Amino acid sequence: MLTRMSSLFLRTLREDPADAEVPSHKLLVRAGYVRRVAPGIYTWLPLGLKVLRAVEQIVREEMDAIGAQEIQLPALLPREPYEATGRWTEYGPNLFRLKDRKGADYLLGPTHEELFTQVVKGEYSSYKDYPVTLYQIQNKYRDEARPRAGILRGREFLMKDSYSFDLTDEGLSASYAAHRAAYVRIFDRLGLDYVVVAATSGAMGGSASEEFLAVAPTGEDTFVQSPGGYAANVEAVTTPAPPAIPLDGLPAAQAHHTPNTPTIESLVAFLNGAGLGRAFTAADTLKNVLLKTRAPGQTEWSLLGVGVPGDREVDMKRMEAALDPAEVALLDDADFAKHAFLVKGYIGPVSLAANGVRYLVDPRIVTGTAWVTGADKADHHVVDLVAGRDFTPDGTIEAADVREGDPAPDGSGPLSAARGIEIGHVFQLGRKYADAAQLDALGPDSKPVRITMGSYGIGVSRLVAVIAEQNHDDSGLLWPAAVTPYDVHVVVAGKNEEITTGGAALAAELEAAGLRVLLDDRKASPGVKFADAELVGVPTIVVAGRGLATGVIEVKDRRTGERVEVPLADAVEFLTSTG
Repeated sequence: MLTRMSSLFLRTLREDPADAEVPSHKLLVRAGYVRRVAPGIYTWLPLGLKVLRAVEQIVREEMDAIGAQEIQLPALLPREPYEATGRWTEYGPNLFRLKDRKGADYLLGPTHEELFTQVVKGEYSSYKDYPVTLYQIQNKYRDEARPRAGILRGREFLMKDSYSFDLTDEGLSASYAAHRAAYVRIFDRLGLDYVVVAATSGAMGGSASEEFLAVAPTGEDTFVQSPGGYAANVEAVTTPAPPAIPLDGLPAAQAHHTPNTPTIESLVAFLNGAGLGRAFTAADTLKNVLLKTRAPGQTEWSLLGVGVPGDREVDMKRMEAALDPAEVALLDDADFAKHAFLVKGYIGPVSLAANGVRYLVDPRIVTGTAWVTGADKADHHVVDLVAGRDFTPDGTIEAADVREGDPAPDGSGPLSAARGIEIGHVFQLGRKYADAAQLDALGPDSKPVRITMGSYGIGVSRLVAVIAEQNHDDSGLLWPAAVTPYDVHVVVAGKNEEITTGGAALAAELEAAGLRVLLDDRKASPGVKFADAELVGVPTIVVAGRGLATGVIEVKDRRTGERVEVPLADAVEFLTSTG
């Protein structure tokens, strides 16, 4: 049925919403695709829903093509399965929790590993039933601390999550590969510029993990690549450790009075003017950052010291990923006051060890490396404090920032960095959730076989915003043909009967020829209609105006801006062949 803008539930806006920061948020609201209900919660209006359903259908087709079977689980879930895997507490404040009238605990599902595992356990018991892959396209809920960027980071969002169940690790690898290939086809069909990178598993658990990131300067994720093919989210980058240095013959550590040097910059400047016989740089110093961590479900915080080379900054996202699922926070003044041995600006590893504070260091801080670091006394530092001789860390942590030019961990060249938006994530979960649910199959020898699982997610509603991020200009949206709400936008540019009747007749012919047509038959000025056509972003704009008197229409390619005049008699053939 032909869609007329005079009756379409649509209101475009001339100004950007006050809370919008990124192009997709601005344009999807202004063009009437979505409307904000509350922070991170949006209503999908008719145009937006058409794009969302088009994305959903592409995802569904590719999942079906690898033999995955669609089911639908509830969004309201009981506590018990998530308690069994520990994620009731691991998710912390990100989980929407509620109680029913009887006081029983429930949650709004952030992801459904536990429930899928239960479903399979309830239905399958023999090795002959496996392998099987199930999926759903369902709303998910996460109580984001800072929902932002419209539907890019919401508290309610539509997600495709699928789960593979295999008898062997080799079977899991095959299921993982099938999903990975399906994701490539999905994102290729959507016309996205994306990369596949190594990632961390986080609260999901498991071993192998990769992210699909849409390249975008507005992205929250930073990824790195090398000329030799290495690619990873910075959270997953591992630092190559240099070889240890023999301890024999290294100079003894010496404490020095270093007044007014609480920062790395001030310390280096002082040392280079202190006549110590050598030049110092920030890379010679050991920066110690004090944190407090709290395990899920716990109320007490624990101190943690983290040491990184002084020429590096601590990357809190990498830190949090390394310590996940623990909650992490920097110490405040009250914490320092509570622990008198912590001297701000002059903290060293010796006092941390003496007071039982766990101390983790960057992998570059290996045995035999000598450092300038705090002497645990105001206005004092130690020179030539040697790892493995004068202090022994409790382990290593990936917490230092990753920089352009750093060597790739696999030796494939220097790293370059860019930003991206996560659009998909694939995990080899292994047996974490099967162990919690005791999901077994009776093998051919009548002995139980523990099932191994994979988990695979795509942010369906997020993809709409991502496509908008990569497909827009100063005038509005530029929808790819695969997801556009309509194929042709017919603009009736005039008010006399010949133009309005001719434009409507052309739109009806195009619709009858199989094109999806949006007809702007409103009693608005041509300028308003043209601006809305640019904003809404349908790939082909047809102008039915004064040229109808001579049997001509104008066809504009929304993406390239190219305009061509086409005889009215050839319009249907022209538009169906080029569409």
